[in-house]
Amino acid sequence: MGWVKVRGAREHNLKDIDIDIPRDSLVVFTGVSGSGKSSLAFGTLYAEAQRRYFESVAPYARRLLNQVGAPDVEEITGLPPAVALQQRRGAPSSRSTVGTITTMSNLLRMLYSRAGTYPSGAAHLAAEAFSPNTASGACPRCHGLGMVHDVTEQLLVPDATLSIREGAIAAWPGAWQGANLRSIVNGLGIDIDKPWQSLSRADQEWLLYTEEQPSVMIEPEPGRVDHGYYGKFWSARSHVMHVLSQSQSERMRERALRFVRSIPCPVCGGSGLRQEARAVTFAGLAIGEMNALPFAGLAAALKEGIDTDFRGESREAATRIVTDMIGRVDELLALGLGYLSLGRNSTTLSTGESQRLRIATQLRSGLFGVVYVLDEPSAGLHPADAAPLLDVLQRLKESGNSLFVVEHDLDVVRRADWVVDIGPGAGEGGGHVIYSGPVDGLEGVEESVTAAYLFPKDARVERTLRTPTGWLKLHGVSRHNLVDVSAEFPLGVMTAVTGVSGSGKSTLVTQVLAQVVRDRLGAGSDEVEEDSLEVDVSGVTGLEALDRLVVVDQRPIGRTPRSNLATYTGMFDVVRKIFAATDEARSRSYGAGRFSFNVVGGRCETCKGEGFISVELMFLPGTYAPCTTCHGARYNAETLEVKYRGESIADVLTMTVDTAAEFFADVPAASRSLETLREVGLGYLRLGQPATELSGGEAQRIKLATELQRAHRGHALYLLDEPTSGLHPADTRLLLDQLQRLVDAGNTVALVEHDLAAIADADWVIDLGPGGGDAGGSVVAAGTPNQVSQGEGATAVHLAAWLASQARTG
Repeated sequence: MGWVKVRGAREHNLKDIDIDIPRDSLVVFTGVSGSGKSSLAFGTLYAEAQRRYFESVAPYARRLLNQVGAPDVEEITGLPPAVALQQRRGAPSSRSTVGTITTMSNLLRMLYSRAGTYPSGAAHLAAEAFSPNTASGACPRCHGLGMVHDVTEQLLVPDATLSIREGAIAAWPGAWQGANLRSIVNGLGIDIDKPWQSLSRADQEWLLYTEEQPSVMIEPEPGRVDHGYYGKFWSARSHVMHVLSQSQSERMRERALRFVRSIPCPVCGGSGLRQEARAVTFAGLAIGEMNALPFAGLAAALKEGIDTDFRGESREAATRIVTDMIGRVDELLALGLGYLSLGRNSTTLSTGESQRLRIATQLRSGLFGVVYVLDEPSAGLHPADAAPLLDVLQRLKESGNSLFVVEHDLDVVRRADWVVDIGPGAGEGGGHVIYSGPVDGLEGVEESVTAAYLFPKDARVERTLRTPTGWLKLHGVSRHNLVDVSAEFPLGVMTAVTGVSGSGKSTLVTQVLAQVVRDRLGAGSDEVEEDSLEVDVSGVTGLEALDRLVVVDQRPIGRTPRSNLATYTGMFDVVRKIFAATDEARSRSYGAGRFSFNVVGGRCETCKGEGFISVELMFLPGTYAPCTTCHGARYNAETLEVKYRGESIADVLTMTVDTAAEFFADVPAASRSLETLREVGLGYLRLGQPATELSGGEAQRIKLATELQRAHRGHALYLLDEPTSGLHPADTRLLLDQLQRLVDAGNTVALVEHDLAAIADADWVIDLGPGGGDAGGSVVAAGTPNQVSQGEGATAVHLAAWLASQARTG
């Protein structure tokens, strides 16, 4: 057995560690969140492997590559080339799809170009003509996006029982402009006092959509206008589009956006392609239809196409391309991704789905002798889907590769050849190698938090289940793979919505349920950056019990390094006021704004408060370096001269949450925020840590902590999408305790979840399935965790096994 030998690793919080790691093995790195696992696996081992590879690349080519800096380590020997498969959200582009990630879109376009069935007399099209991302292929209406922004009648007229005078056309302006339009309509002979639903369909469509703008003489009206004038008519759609394209008022634009939705392009049907490409078929399907097929059905359609009577070169081309594609599809099916399609937008993928797509691509690459460094490949996976993933990892190892896996899933840890446990705590409390060796040897390591969960000594304590205070019932839900589904959510308790990947969990909870409640509450919903959408639900009861909606997702808390933990939680406002209240600040007339790194006056002007500057190196790649003026402090020298208890504002931003909690212990406004962050397991984060460096799980817990510290009012519905994803079991326990606190305070919590400990901690379980994609979308079981575990299906089997294991003492 060969070894990778690390000496003197000091990256991030690593404490000058020495460790030997076996090659040609499945090595799992464990430890609580923030312990230093990723700093060793990615920040040290992968970074050094990449650095060495780049040393062999010509200087000019290096500048085209996305490089990481050299790790802080004395020496690493025995390190093969490395490939990183990290947890990354889908590219923030509406043009990136599953097909582009897997490169299968290129093969499919070539297939249609070379072997497609063309209409009689049609010219042959190059492969580029089948891409919505090229000028020759893109639909002229939607420019290849497949979607257009337009109004819908449901939004323009939310209440058809109202008359035009009563405001039936909600999209029309209010005040004088609205009265003007009503007078015009009246002058055109349309009854403005008649309920909208009683108007003729022709009149309804004209009022909403016409491009005509007739001028009508408006007679004087007592109390409104004292002289006649000609008024110009605007249909509801024309008014909305005019505001969006011409208005400089942000308030008016925001109002107009309420009546606009993204809908499939009416010209190309959502394919994004020109008519010429849409007319070409293979196996009787246009390329847009082929892109929409789930992988489970794609292979069959491709095989059917091959059986068509091709001749000569076309048959040979089709056979070679289809054989390659079917091989790639088989890898995706083995990874439990049969419910995805080539046309699925990458922005809708979970990080786990994106990572498994890249793993499948690597399987086809045939590499051997490399180190694959993986970041929580089981994240977002139902336990039933984790088994095929482990089989794929085993195949990569058997092909002559090493696998270094950062992982929290205990089933993956148990399958490892070698485990490296980092800790014992997070941040400054971590960074030590607690154990390195075969999995069984971890059992006797008292200092290991992981060992306590991997080899439990005590039986699980049964929690008394709550009784629902009411029920929120959805009937006839239809969206994505949910077809005419009914689901009942108990109120005043915690509900876990479960099911295999792609079964419809997120669609039901974070889309349908969220939108139904959002529509009912309007301004009463507290979540931000949430896109409204149309949902098809035939009936809803129980909404009157809710006062607030809070959606806590894993989207970033900010998109630039200027957004950080302190600014997002609002705690930095408190800190800046504290500094502004010091004697030194008062003597200099410094207000709170002086202590913001975003404001001219207090910030360092060399780096504009960034703390770093971009360095151009001619033929070498550009890089970033600490600002030569402030040395990364972000503030100018005068601002840094103001101290609070001996620390500058820059010093405070470098503090961890744990350190800052002690520093501001007697400042209630700051202490409350900091203690809540500690309670959700984020004590290791630095206050000034850029939002761009935070994982999705960390971002979600920050949002939850921010909500927990608010003054609560009314009955809130909290919706969370896989909140335990990426969490060590110890951190999961902390998170679940906080969620139980929310329920104890009189609220309702519903979470989409795969983690068995979280499911068992719920009062109620709704299990969707039985499979993913078209094979899912049904409620297969509902009840208490024990009741669901006694049924059939993937969730029941794994939940029953977990409950049985927790009932035994170690």
